[in-house]
Amino acid sequence: MTLDEALRAVVQARLSAFDAHGMPSDGARHAAVALALVEAGPGAGLPGMPAHDAWSHEAALLVTRRASGLRSHAGQWALPGGRVDEGEGAEQAALRELAEEVGLQLDAAAVLGRLDDYATRSGYRITPVVVWGGAARRLQPNADEVDQVHRIPLAELLRADAPLLNHVRGSGRTVLRMPVGTRWIAAPTAAFLYQFREVALLGRATRVAHFDQPAFAWR
Repeated sequence: MTLDEALRAVVQARLSAFDAHGMPSDGARHAAVALALVEAGPGAGLPGMPAHDAWSHEAALLVTRRASGLRSHAGQWALPGGRVDEGEGAEQAALRELAEEVGLQLDAAAVLGRLDDYATRSGYRITPVVVWGGAARRLQPNADEVDQVHRIPLAELLRADAPLLNHVRGSGRTVLRMPVGTRWIAAPTAAFLYQFREVALLGRATRVAHFDQPAFAWR
């Protein structure tokens, strides 16, 4: 899929038609993440993914590897995001965090829509916001928060072996992971990637709030 206005129109229309489910706070801390549609750029997104010799205009999503020095969820795969500050909406928070974490400055016109809220084991209610990031050729990762930034081509989300489903001890719910290259990404990030695939790319109103996270992500 090429990052072009035709793709933007399709994704925005499908998100507009989707009834995104919010969640009551119930004491959970509110956070927002950005699913930023950008060009795939050069190189491979992750080990096991095809490399490009030149800049690729293929559509991709930005995914980060959290800094190893963070107090929580260090080193885990994530989407740019963080806590929603008082007086902010989820869209404002997602755009602010996108700028702070990877240096991608966007305005409100870049917002394409929302997906379902997801409650994490660590006490957050996360709202995923889909944004149009354009070429995004000059990203500047914040070393205090991000070790790596990867561009995952949308074709990876459409793999026949996605999603990966299993169970872990102590949970009665199905755990969801998404394969990427020769690795995999766990929920909650995987839940957002999977729902984006289902809703925005395939036009299927699929829910993900019932999926659990692997045990390492519970804290």
